[in-house]
Amino acid sequence: MPITSESFRDVLRHFPAGVTIVTIKSPASDALHGLTVSAFASVSPEPPLVLVSIDHRATAYELLECAGASFAVNILAHDQMELSNRFAWLKDEDRFEQGDWDTAATGAPILRDALAWLDCTVYSRLAAGSHTIYIGEVQASGVARADVKPLVYWNRGYRQLAK
Repeated sequence: MPITSESFRDVLRHFPAGVTIVTIKSPASDALHGLTVSAFASVSPEPPLVLVSIDHRATAYELLECAGASFAVNILAHDQMELSNRFAWLKDEDRFEQGDWDTAATGAPILRDALAWLDCTVYSRLAAGSHTIYIGEVQASGVARADVKPLVYWNRGYRQLAK
């Protein structure tokens, strides 16, 4: 029998993760959508693939399930905690009111002053428990702030890397 979700979360809070804002362009909606995501990883350099894991209860899940959906992964810098919280807790329509936003090659919103960003088309989907793993093929990318430290989430709080 597997461990409880509480035990699982208790263990994983000890694993540090980078913080991203995943933004979505979907034929299902004309509205902008984005959410804070720490479940992000690289998959393959050839072709260039990354993954994000999205809860089935999230609006992002519905949008990414549509054929033709795309997403951008905006990697946050240490000074973007407020923006991370905004995309984690505010209503969808208020999230994009702050930040310097542009549009990437796929049409997904990108944060111009993010540490870096990746613009992706959906390469594949894999249902996994309460989440779906979306593999994105990177179509465009940018590094806006190469010498800035990333925002890190560890032990239920934001952290900064030491020098």
